[in-house]
Amino acid sequence: MHRSLKLMWDDYLACQSQPSPCRTEAPPAWHFCDKEADANECAQLVLNGTKRATSPSLWFFESSGEALPQVGDLNIVSDWNGKAVCIIRTTKVQILPLNEITQNHARIEGEGDGSLDWWRKAHWDYYHRELQGTGYQPQPDMPVVFQEFERIFPAGAA
Repeated sequence: MHRSLKLMWDDYLACQSQPSPCRTEAPPAWHFCDKEADANECAQLVLNGTKRATSPSLWFFESSGEALPQVGDLNIVSDWNGKAVCIIRTTKVQILPLNEITQNHARIEGEGDGSLDWWRKAHWDYYHRELQGTGYQPQPDMPVVFQEFERIFPAGAA
């Protein structure tokens, strides 16, 4: 675990007006994407308030055994190297077919030029990499987990 993860979590807890006695352990930390440049760019997009969602496939969760995100979940977003960038809270989770992603979803996700065309191309390529070796193949109607979130720490970064 990168030292910055614990430091960021400790700083977050210190800023709480009513610290939760039951939540002292840092939440899960992860980075976006499967390439260093993309992961670092997405972390900065979250930090500046542009990126407010992510959309892995449901099949990724099923094949990896990871729990689906839930409203209220906290996570530490890191860069590719595991250095803490910010803390997010999940605000909404939708499971919908890939071909029902809208321009609004693409805009909330905040990557590329913000267009649905850009989103579809980038994510179609990503889903091929994400599902490699899982037994699943990307499909136009495959289920996608569209997770919306808000950056809660640091509060004044945007």
